[in-house]
Amino acid sequence: MPAGDSAAHEAHRQLALAAAHEKAAVEARATASRYGVASATEQRTARALAPLAAAGYHLLADRRWPGSRRAQVDMVVVGPGGVFVVDTKAWADVTIARDRILRGQEDVTEDLMALADLAYRTEGELAEIGLAPGEVHAVAVLAGRHGVEERVGPVRVVGERDVLQLVARRGSRLGPREVDRVLARCLEWFGQVGEPAPVTTTLPEPVLPAPRVPELVPDDAAGRPVVPSPRTPPAAAEDEPLHSEEEVRRAMLQGLMAAPVEEWMAFLHPAQARVVRRSYNGPARIRGAAGTGKTVVGLHRAAYLARTREGKVLVTTYIRTLPDVLRQMLTRLAPDVVDRVELAGVHETAKRILDERGVSVRIDGRQIAAAWTAAWGKVAGGSIIDTDRHEQDYWHEEVSSVIKGRGLTRWEQYADLPRLGRRHRLGPQQRRVVWELYQAYDTELRDRGVHDFADQIALAEAELRREPPAERYTAVVVDEAQDLTCMMLRMLHGLVGDGTDGLTLVGDGQQTIYPGGFTLAEAGISVAGRGTVLDVNYRNTREILQFASMLVRDDEFADIEGATARGDRPAQVPRSGPKPLYVRCSGEADRQRRMVQRVHEVVAEVGTNFGDVGVLSLSRRGVEDATETLRRAGIPVVNLEQYDGVPVNRVKVGTVKRAKGLEFKQVLVVDPYASWFTEKPDGMDDVDRERRDFRLRELYVAMTRARDGLWVASI
Repeated sequence: MPAGDSAAHEAHRQLALAAAHEKAAVEARATASRYGVASATEQRTARALAPLAAAGYHLLADRRWPGSRRAQVDMVVVGPGGVFVVDTKAWADVTIARDRILRGQEDVTEDLMALADLAYRTEGELAEIGLAPGEVHAVAVLAGRHGVEERVGPVRVVGERDVLQLVARRGSRLGPREVDRVLARCLEWFGQVGEPAPVTTTLPEPVLPAPRVPELVPDDAAGRPVVPSPRTPPAAAEDEPLHSEEEVRRAMLQGLMAAPVEEWMAFLHPAQARVVRRSYNGPARIRGAAGTGKTVVGLHRAAYLARTREGKVLVTTYIRTLPDVLRQMLTRLAPDVVDRVELAGVHETAKRILDERGVSVRIDGRQIAAAWTAAWGKVAGGSIIDTDRHEQDYWHEEVSSVIKGRGLTRWEQYADLPRLGRRHRLGPQQRRVVWELYQAYDTELRDRGVHDFADQIALAEAELRREPPAERYTAVVVDEAQDLTCMMLRMLHGLVGDGTDGLTLVGDGQQTIYPGGFTLAEAGISVAGRGTVLDVNYRNTREILQFASMLVRDDEFADIEGATARGDRPAQVPRSGPKPLYVRCSGEADRQRRMVQRVHEVVAEVGTNFGDVGVLSLSRRGVEDATETLRRAGIPVVNLEQYDGVPVNRVKVGTVKRAKGLEFKQVLVVDPYASWFTEKPDGMDDVDRERRDFRLRELYVAMTRARDGLWVASI
C-alpha cells in the first residue's frame, strides 16, 4: 500500500460514519417533531373531552394497542354512552368521499381501518362481559378541524371541536354498575404504556468503495438530506379553552335530555353477546324458550350485520304489527344503522318484491271469503269431510296452510304428505275431497280476479326463482320463525340464499300457535351445525314461568328441524316475585269488575303506570269487550293493532297473537275458560286435541309476556 493510503481510507470511513450519524439525527429530529405534534394534538383532544368527566366518563389516555409491542391508542373513553376508541390525526388537506379518506393525494383509508379492526376486536373482548357490539365506537379526530362529522366505513371522523358532542349525545346507555364493569375490562385490555425505551445508537459499518484518495468535501456541502418539518395544525394557546362554557353546557345537556335506554339495549348476557357476533357459514337458527331474549338477540344481530356488511339487512316476522314496534326499539338500540335495517312483515316484503317487478296482485277480503264459500258448496258440502265434529275452519286451514302454505301444485304431492303438526289422520278419500276443494277454491279466486295471501307469497317466491335478486339484502333475520309457512321461508331464503350470515331464523317451536307445520328440509334450508340455544330466562320470574309451563309440560310438537320435540326449558331463571293470581269469576260482569280493580291495583305500585300493563285476550271479541270496559272506567287504553312501540301511558289491549314478541310488567289474561286448565286429552278426537294443544300454547304465550306480575281470570 502506498504511503498515506491507509490514513486516507480511514478518513473516508470516518466521513461516511459522520454522514450516517447526520442522516440518523435528521430522521430522529423528524420523528421527534411528529411525536411532538401528536403529543400536542392528543392533549387538545383530551382537553376537548375533559368535560365528560363530570358526566361519569373515564378518559384513558396513551394506552397500549392490544397485540402490538409498540403501537399506542391515543385515548379510550368509557362512560354512560359506551366505549369510544379515539385516535387523533394531525392531517392537513383531508378529503372524504365515497367511503374513502385522502390526505392530499394519498389514500389513507387503511390507517382508519386499523382503528376499525381494533374496535372490532374490542367488541369481542367486551362481549365476554355482555356489552352489546353497538356500544363500541371507533372515532378518528382531525386535529385543528371544526364542523366535521363524517363516516369512513365503521369509523366516525370528526373535528376536535366536534368530538365532545359526538360522545355526549349518546346519552345514558350504561348504568354506573355497567360502566364499572366495562372500565375494569378496558383497563386490562388496553394495558398501560411503560417507560420510553433507552436511547441507543447503533450504526452499521459503512461499505466503502475501493480505496482511493478521497476528494474532501467541506462539511456544509456534504449532501445531507433535508427532511421538512411536519406542519402543525393551527392551535390555540395551551390555556385557551377549546369550547366556550355555552358549548359545553349545550353538548352535555343534549346527552342528559336523551332518553335512557333499557339495560338490554346496551348490555346482554355474555352468551347472547357472543351469538350476536357469531359468524355462520350458511343459514342459522337461534332458539330458546319464552323470555330468553330471542327477539333482543335478533335485533342486536341485525344491527351488528348492518355495521359489518355491505348492503341492507331485513328483519321480518309473520305478525303484521310487530315490525313497527321493533323499528322503534331499533331506533333507540342502534340509531347509527337504523337507515340500513328494513323492518317489514313477511306479506309486506312479498308485496314489495312483486311491486318492484311489476307483478299485479289484488287482495280483497270479501271476494276471498266468497270464493271459499262457493268452493265449499260445490265440492265439500255434504261430503265425507262435512261433519259436525270438523268445522269448515279446520279444512280452510288445511287448504291455506298445509297445501298452499307448502306451494303444492300436484295431487301426488299431497297424497303422501306427512302433514306435520296435524293430529287428525286423513284417509285417501278424505284427502281427495280436500284436494278437489283446494282446486275449486283456486278456480273461484281466479274467476273473481283476486288472490289470497298465500298466493301473494307464492308469486313472490316464484319471481325470486325466475330471476334471483340483485344484492339488495346482505342478510335476513326472521323473528318468530315458527309462525311462518314453508313458502314464506322459501321466499325469504330466496333473497339471500345460503351465503355466510345470510339467513338467521329466530324462534321457539313451543310457541307455535298456527297450523301447517313443516320442516326446513321441505323449504330447502339446512341449519345443521349452525344452531344456538338460549337457556337463561331474563323476563319472567320463576313463579310466572312455573305457572305458565304447567300448561305445556306434556306438549309435543313437530319441530322445523324434523324431530318431535318438547319445549326447551331454561337452565336459569334468576328473578323471583309474587305468585300469579288466578281468579274464578261468577260471570262476565264479575270478570269485568275484577279486571278494572286489578288494573288500578297494579298502577298504584311504585314504578308501574298504565303503559306497563298488558290486557290480553284469545279473541277479537274479548279485546273489544275489555277495551270498552276499561274506557268506561276512565282507564286510558291503546289497541295493540295501533301500537307502534312509541312509549305511551295507556294500557295495551290486544289478542295474544298481536302480543307476540312483546312484554309487559303486568299482564292480565282476561277470557280463558276454567275448563281449559283442567280438561284432559283422554277421550278427545284428534281434531279437538289439536285445538286444545294450540289453545294451551296460546295461553302459555300470553302468560309469558309478563315480567313482574300475572293475573288470570276465568268463568
